[in-house]
Amino acid sequence: MKFDRNIAGAALVAGLCIAGAAKAETISVVTFGGAYEAAAKQAYFDPFTKETGTGFSLEAYDGGLAKLSAMVEAKNTTWDLIDLESNDAIAGCDEGLLQKLDLATLGDTSDFIPGSITPCAVATMVWSTVFAYDKTKLATAPTSMADFFDLKTFPGKRGLRKSPKATLEWALIADGVAAADVYKVLGTPAGVDRAFKKLDTIKKDIVWWEAGSQAPQLLADGAVVMVQAYNGRISNAVKEQGKPFVTVWDGQVYDFEWWGVPTGAKNGDAAKKFIAFQAKPEVLSQLSKYIAYAPPRKKAVELIDAETLKGMPTAPANFGNAVQIDVPFWTDNFDALNKRFTAWLAQ
Repeated sequence: MKFDRNIAGAALVAGLCIAGAAKAETISVVTFGGAYEAAAKQAYFDPFTKETGTGFSLEAYDGGLAKLSAMVEAKNTTWDLIDLESNDAIAGCDEGLLQKLDLATLGDTSDFIPGSITPCAVATMVWSTVFAYDKTKLATAPTSMADFFDLKTFPGKRGLRKSPKATLEWALIADGVAAADVYKVLGTPAGVDRAFKKLDTIKKDIVWWEAGSQAPQLLADGAVVMVQAYNGRISNAVKEQGKPFVTVWDGQVYDFEWWGVPTGAKNGDAAKKFIAFQAKPEVLSQLSKYIAYAPPRKKAVELIDAETLKGMPTAPANFGNAVQIDVPFWTDNFDALNKRFTAWLAQ
């Protein structure tokens, strides 16, 4: 009988394990891969698995809504959670490709940065376009966007991304437009003329880059004395390569990255629970340990240690004259402004 009871007990335990395994969910998540996915795994995915038992299967993509749209149209959505850029988060909601979220599950959201929550997506981090310089090359430190355009005080080449985005905003800020008024001004013909007129003052000294990796390299090579760059690129160059670069945050143009749940997601409920979980301040604050991106809510910023906080776009000391990129503005105006920008480059 003792032998039989042991067998019965073992069978019961095995049955419970099988039942538990059957109930375990796996969220299929698609991200932009690379360093951000690795950071998200450590900061968000692994803690959620530890707390809930829900696992993740990870897939990388290059952004855009084409594949998601095809899935939804075919009624065969294989993704449960999607990492989105701002324009896709907005368009995906408008086109019915993303599910509406119950924002009540996020609790008190009053400390979220304005614009970081939409009906279909919640921002997970903030990244920013800034400018940087090599402190061993400049006797006087530039501190403002006006300095970036001041060739008399700071002679030398300037590195800029070959795009009107952020570049036109910077020209207006350097010309005295308040950060809060940039798109109001840029939305007028006179404002566009004003931006290009300001760019004319440094045009002959601009070195254009296209890939994000080129920006810190231009600075390291001494090809420019100041360079427009993504904040994470500069932070990594300092942290991983020991480069003597300094970030100037004045006039930073920041944007969000988002989580959304695709229409037709098979494990959509679990994905929604994850979004609510990672939106907690104590969870959001963990990402900055692994990559130089900032949380989109103040309570999370407060949990980041002072040294790490120095490199975050949303740190109070860095966020005073910041511009949130206006996605609807660029959706409506990019083609026209890029056409003018291309013509201006050729002049």
